[in-house]
Amino acid sequence: MSSKLHKIGLIDTHAGGDVSRIIFSGLKNLPGKTVREKMEYLQKYGDGLRKTLLFEPYGVPEMSIDLIVPSSQSEAVAGYIIMEVMGYPIYSGSNTLCTATAVIEKGLVAKKEGIISFKLESPAGLVDIEANIVNGIVESVTCQGLPSYIHSYKQIIEVANLGEVTYSIAYSGGFYVLVEASQFGFKLNKSEEEELSKTAYMIIEAIRKKESFKHYSLGDVGPVPFLHFMGDLTKKEEGFYSSPSTTYVHPRVICRSTTGTGTSARLAYLYYENKIKQGDKLETISLRDTKFIGVFESVEKQKNYNVINNKISGKSYIIGKQDIYINCDDSMLNHLDTLNELTNVLE
Repeated sequence: MSSKLHKIGLIDTHAGGDVSRIIFSGLKNLPGKTVREKMEYLQKYGDGLRKTLLFEPYGVPEMSIDLIVPSSQSEAVAGYIIMEVMGYPIYSGSNTLCTATAVIEKGLVAKKEGIISFKLESPAGLVDIEANIVNGIVESVTCQGLPSYIHSYKQIIEVANLGEVTYSIAYSGGFYVLVEASQFGFKLNKSEEEELSKTAYMIIEAIRKKESFKHYSLGDVGPVPFLHFMGDLTKKEEGFYSSPSTTYVHPRVICRSTTGTGTSARLAYLYYENKIKQGDKLETISLRDTKFIGVFESVEKQKNYNVINNKISGKSYIIGKQDIYINCDDSMLNHLDTLNELTNVLE
């Protein structure tokens, strides 16, 4: 690859504190008919992009990258590929909130006062978006959560330095380990962030060695990447509940938000325990006091699982618009072993 500067144009956003960098320009067209196929190409042949933008000197592992690509569906305004420290999730609520806001800001969807509706194509398929515009600002976004279910309930595993750990497994766009925060004495406040990360790391490592999980229709979607600490549930009013919550992404990342998929997983857990009914809402509250709201819409039987349909609401903020320049002669990139992979995707 030549030493010329390669320019990538993006909009920086955050939802609940989780920063997502939405890429609109500077990359080649990726092969593949669907967004899922384009994601698989990027994962296999262009992973250097993810590694470069999520690590020094360009970023940090706590961030996410969303690459805008053409959609294979005529009703969608755009497609998007999600990149995180753990790899390529096929869906993410916070990334979808951020991408929807950036798409509006970029003009791919006309910005007008009131509620506007449109579709995006994620690697998981079409996503319905509803955004509320007030005085030219995106005040809130509601998006679909993926159909979510409890794969296994209240299993026990022995974890070194922790002892017996009780956990459940949910699927909500990725497999989640769900644990009650109280069994470790956590109150889910910001001062516990480092210990939460260490605890989650040990649990995920132990479960990965013990077993793997398969989705009822997707099959093997990789090793379990997420853990969700569940705080006490409070009833705010009839049909509306609230809970402190913390989502961990392997390895060693505590999300700033509660995450959309984490909220969907908790909804599935509460339904499994008979604690919510159709139409009920759940507010999840992060270590930084940011909030997402999930709504349990309906349930359907898929194979042996009761799968809930849900939607997630939150707010995403535009925090910057910029060009990033990548020079492949930069010695800081050498340790990432990314240069050959970058060749496949940079213009």
